[in-house]
Amino acid sequence: MLRGRAVTLRPATVADVPALAAIRAHPEVRRWWRGDDDLAASVRGDLADDSLTLYAIEHDGRLVGAIQWYAEPDPDYRHASLDIFLDPEVRGAGLGGDAIRTLARHLIDEHGHHRFTIDPAAANSAAIRAYAKVGFRPVGVLRRYERGADGRWHDGLLMDLLADELAE
Repeated sequence: MLRGRAVTLRPATVADVPALAAIRAHPEVRRWWRGDDDLAASVRGDLADDSLTLYAIEHDGRLVGAIQWYAEPDPDYRHASLDIFLDPEVRGAGLGGDAIRTLARHLIDEHGHHRFTIDPAAANSAAIRAYAKVGFRPVGVLRRYERGADGRWHDGLLMDLLADELAE
């Protein structure tokens, strides 16, 4: 378990699948997070992915989202990439930033990571602002990066953070 100021991160389990799928089904989350019609299967797929580590985010004893990371395996390009989603009911309380700081601190201290990336949709201004508060900086626009539910390609924004830039 990883403890932040207001959140606890714990390894997600199969028991978390229904709650995480329900959060991902919320229109404000679904807009930005990919997944086919069976979101429970998507969450189970993330749990089964050996290259990915998925944590449940808890606040006041309630599951409110998930944060995941994976490492670049080439030692010459070593970094960790992060992704996060939160229940819209808890947005604006700083829980996302707390979860990112908590995970990043763990990855620095326990895994020796010095650099992190995150790649929100370029149109997801709320996420971009939240990541900037933690210390992430824009690197550049990833043009036509991700196909949306509408079938069209949408831009992403690559952001990165160096360990010594993590805003506590």
